[in-house]
Formats: sequence, structure tokens, C-alpha cells
Amino acid sequence: MRMIPFTKMHGIGNDCVVIDARVEPYALHEDQIRLIADRRRGVGCDQLVLIEPPRDGRAVGFLRFYNSDGSEAEACGNATRCIVARLMQENNTDEIAVETRAGFLPAHIDRRGLVAVDMGPAQTGWRDIPLSREMDTLHLDLASGPYRDPVAIGIGNPHCVFFVDDAEDADPSAYGPAVEHHPLFPERTNVEFVGIQASDRIRMRVWERGAGVTQACGSGACAAAVAAARRELTGRQVEVVLDGGSLYIDWRADNHVVMSGPVAVSFTGVLDDAVGSA
Repeated sequence: MRMIPFTKMHGIGNDCVVIDARVEPYALHEDQIRLIADRRRGVGCDQLVLIEPPRDGRAVGFLRFYNSDGSEAEACGNATRCIVARLMQENNTDEIAVETRAGFLPAHIDRRGLVAVDMGPAQTGWRDIPLSREMDTLHLDLASGPYRDPVAIGIGNPHCVFFVDDAEDADPSAYGPAVEHHPLFPERTNVEFVGIQASDRIRMRVWERGAGVTQACGSGACAAAVAAARRELTGRQVEVVLDGGSLYIDWRADNHVVMSGPVAVSFTGVLDDAVGSA
């Protein structure tokens, strides 16, 4: 019986189970992923991540992300920050790059000691996000309960950002699922509820595609910051306050979005490779 080592990590409460598959590949099916992610029967996580050998010689690994429902995601900002922190320590460096389905992502330790990842360019075109039909992505013709007039943004994965008077009063679990599965989003979508606190500070709660309500969503924080700046509600550098803590987003002049924040290791362990096979 083969045992699979793993590391449980989190970025401000957005937690992931990390399996290093660079030397020995692992093929996990959806039932196994759901069981590992289960907080009562498994390890418990929002995302499971495999580190695979890089395709691009500039990168140290290819990251494959799975949501807690077993579906595969293109990107996960907080999980990426967690893993690049581990890989920088492994390689004794403060600058590194990884690959994902969303592209090539450089990362570094910033002047505050936070882990920063360049999440790539913000996608604002309806085909790029993607939407199922042409629409003004700055003002979507879409409503869910009391929430309406959202912004659509792509950060390697799709996002729908609603602006609200007070994010503390938002209920992502009540209104997020219908938006996630709305026909306008052929690949489903993450859903953010955002309140403006200052020109450089916003408060966000989130419904993550395939994971539900989470403490934080890194790509969602990037999307919310870009959406706020596009609406001229904030500047291009903002603190995004989430349920689990703060991330710092810089939407640069070259359209790339850099996300910075802390990471932590929760524990390590081993999985029986037969987990979920019953």
C-alpha cells in the first residue's frame, strides 16, 4: 500500500492540501478529492493542489488546482502563494516562478515580508472571462436577490463582483450559488460581494466556484480590486479585507495584478492512496 505525503497550508484561512507529484505522479479522481477535502471524514480543505513537473524551463513546478467538489480550477491565488513560499524555501531564494493553467506566474517576497504573486493580466473582454454572450463587462445585466449591476473580471478564472453598501451584511451562501451557475457563465463563476471603505481599502465576502463560502479568495480579491478601480471607486492599489484577513492588491499600469499576503503551514501528514476508493 502506497502512502502519499501531504502538507496542509493556508493563506488567511483559505486552506489547501498540497501533494508533491514532481517525482512520483498521482492521479486522484473526483471522489477521492471530495473525501480528502471533507472536513469531517478527510483532511479538510477548500482546494487540493498537485505540484507537477514544469513544462516551461523557467518554472520550478506546474500547479494543478482542484476545488473541494472535485472540479478542476484554472487558478487559486492563495494556494499559489502558499506553494511558492514552500518552493522558495526549498530553493533558498526569495524569487521564483510556477506554471498553472492560467499561465506563467512569477512570485517573490516583498519588502514587507509578504508572499507576492503576479497573477497575470486582468481580463475584461467578455470572450476572455468568458461570458456566454456579448455584454458590457463593467455593467452586467444580471441580478440575484437585492444584488444587481455587477462587474465581470477574469483573473485566470471567472469572477462576478457585486458592490454593496456593507459587505458585513452580505450573504454569499444565499445568493452566490445561483450566480455561480447562471447561464451567462459557461465555466461557472466565483462571486464577490464588496463594500468600499476608503480609496485604498475594500471589504469583501466571497462564494467560491466549487468550494462555497471561504475565508478568503486570492483571485477574487484581485478581481474585486480591479472591478473597484474600473468603476473609479478606488485607486489601483488597495487592501482587500476578507473574513480571514487582508490581502494587498496592485493593479499595475501594464494590466498585471500582483497579490501579496501571508501564508502558513498548518500540519503535514500522509494519505492512504486507497482513500476514497470505497
